[in-house]
Formats: sequence, structure tokens, C-alpha cells
Amino acid sequence: MKRIFHFKTIIIVSLGCLFFSLLPPIKLASSRSNSGGETPVSEEIAQNLNCGQHFQELGVEGSIIIAELNGDRLWQHNPQRNQTAFPTASTFKILNSLIALETGVISNELAVLTWDGIPRAIPTWNRDLNLREAFKLSAVWFYQVLARRIGYDRMQQWITQVGYGNQNIGTPEEIDQFWLQGNLQITPQQQVQFLRRLYENDLPFSEQTLTVVKEIMIYEQTPDYTIRAKTGWFGFGNESLQNIGWFVGYVETQDNVYFFATNIDINQPEDGPARLEITRRCLQDIGVL
Repeated sequence: MKRIFHFKTIIIVSLGCLFFSLLPPIKLASSRSNSGGETPVSEEIAQNLNCGQHFQELGVEGSIIIAELNGDRLWQHNPQRNQTAFPTASTFKILNSLIALETGVISNELAVLTWDGIPRAIPTWNRDLNLREAFKLSAVWFYQVLARRIGYDRMQQWITQVGYGNQNIGTPEEIDQFWLQGNLQITPQQQVQFLRRLYENDLPFSEQTLTVVKEIMIYEQTPDYTIRAKTGWFGFGNESLQNIGWFVGYVETQDNVYFFATNIDINQPEDGPARLEITRRCLQDIGVL
């Protein structure tokens, strides 16, 4: 029986910690040219652990990939899925924010856009918002306005220059829908590559733009670590699509950085928080959190 998803809040479930697997390494890009060319680096193999238990415990199918900056170790579950492209959904808001700031269609993280008065499913969206708030709330209408202001040609040029995912933004008429409809797709492996380039300032944006986006990406901050991340949910509220959940970002500790991309099938509303919980468990298991 198909289910229609109706949500008014995003629920984060906190559960215990289990072991997860470390599978054979793949190549990750430590740097890429503005034209999208990749420079691969070798990944070291660490001890094998049992990862599938996380997904089984929470009753979801999916994958996770974690790569460290110093030492180049790579942990992953379901490597085939980590090399499979999925719709970017709201994880595209990271790049959308970079492009909007760099092109000047929004001046800074505190610049406000006026709500159009049309009620959306998430009550917290239904008001004027600034960029910082819109990113944290994942406000779709706000980023649709930014995309229309950027325009089709400039959006395509920037996405091509960055080499982001499959670089497909559809037709000019889909300028404010392409990341929602599934045109733009990216693999979990590519998400990690993009995040690493963001951290290393190896993207074709000014230092100021990169600094602002890193700041609005802060998801959790403690004396021991900082998580910068973005969730994504493809097919949210649409029963005719296979819903896909994302949680992507990186953790900065005192002596290292860990880039991650978690991707799951969402078959019922209760599955949504699993993308966050799986990520947290895995990071705890390798001693990051």
C-alpha cells in the first residue's frame, strides 16, 4: 500500500552505537580543475568491521562512504551504490548557495527574501527568510527564487565549471525544478569529492563566498568537533517516486577532517531520520564523535 508523506517537522532520532564495515577502497579526488578533471589519490585499507548491521538495525537499504583528509583512509558500506548516481535533492543547496553568492543574486547570508504568501507543507518556510535560515530549514521556495535569479545559462555554466554530478539541469523552463525533479544527479562518491574540494577551497569561487557557505553549513558544533552538512530528500511528499534520503557533509576535529555521504531508500516517513542516525553511529565507531 502506497503511503503519502506529510511532514511538518524534521525528526532526528538518537540511538546507540554499533560497528560498521570498512570495504575495499576506491579512488577519491583530492583536487579537481575548474573544468572538472580529477586528480585521484590512493586510499589506505584499515581493519575490516561489520557495517550492514547499522542498516539492518534501522530497517533501511542504502550506503555510506567516509573519507579522511589526513591519512586518506576510506570507510564504506555498499560500494556499488556509492558509485551510483541519485537525484541531488536539497544537497544541491550547497552549490546553489555558492553560485548565488558568487553571482551577486543575493548579497550575503543575512540578506532576506520576501515570502510570496503561498503556504508550503513546512510551516517554518512560510515567512520571510535570509540565506542562513533558508539553508538550515531547507526552504525550497527560497532556493527556487535564487535559481530563477541566477538564470539558466549562468546556472549551467557554473555547474559545468565545477563538474558537479551529471551536470544536467534540464530545460530553461525547469530552472527552479531540476534538482527537485531528478534531472541533476550525483553519486555518493562524487558528493565526497565535492565536499573535499569545498573544504580545501578548490572550487572556482571567491574565498569570501566559500567562507560564508561553510559557515551556514554548520550542523553541530562542540569543543571537540564541528559538523558541516546538508540533508536531502528526493520525492518528498510524492508517492509515485522512490524516495531517496541524503545526509552529506564533513566533520572537522582537532587533527583531521572526515568527509561523508549517506544515501538511503525512504519507504515510509519513519525512515527519514535513519540517514542521520546511521551517519552518527558510523562516525562514533571510528572515533570521530
